Amino acid sequence: MALLVRHAHAGSRGSWDGPDDERPLSHKGRRQAEALVGRLAKFSPTRVLSSPFLRCVQTVEPFAEKFAMTIDLEARLQEGSGAALLDGMFLANQSTVLCTHGDVVRRVLVSLASKGVELPPVLRDAKGSIWVLRYRDGEVVSAKYLEAPSS
Repeated sequence: MALLVRHAHAGSRGSWDGPDDERPLSHKGRRQAEALVGRLAKFSPTRVLSSPFLRCVQTVEPFAEKFAMTIDLEARLQEGSGAALLDGMFLANQSTVLCTHGDVVRRVLVSLASKGVELPPVLRDAKGSIWVLRYRDGEVVSAKYLEAPSS
C-alpha cells in the first residue's frame, strides 16, 4: 500500500522571498502535519519517502519522529515529476508514505485512471490530504481519498 500525501499548507509562493524548495510550512501547515500523524499511523507504514522540498519533509517529520523512522528523500517525488514514482521500488511489500506536490498527485491519478483504476468523478488533492493506493501483484487496484485535516 502507498499513502500518497500532498504536502501540508505552505503559504503562497509570491509571499516567499527564498528559493521555492526552501519554502516552509505555514502555521496551518504545521498543525496539519501534526494531525496527519494519527491518520498515517492507522496504516502502519514502514517507510517514509519525501520530496526533498522543505515543505514536504516538514509534512512527514512529526510522523517520522513519533515512530523513530527515517525520511528518505526522493527526487522523483519533487515538483515536475510524474507517475513513475509508482514503481515497485517504493512499494515492495511495504506500506509506504510518499509525500509530494499537487502536480505529482494529479499526474499519478491521471495515470491510474488511464490504467482503469476506478476513481471518484472529481479528483481532489487538497494540501495535507492522502490518497490510499492499494496494490495487488504490483499494480494499483484501488485508490481512496482521505480529506486533509482541518485546522
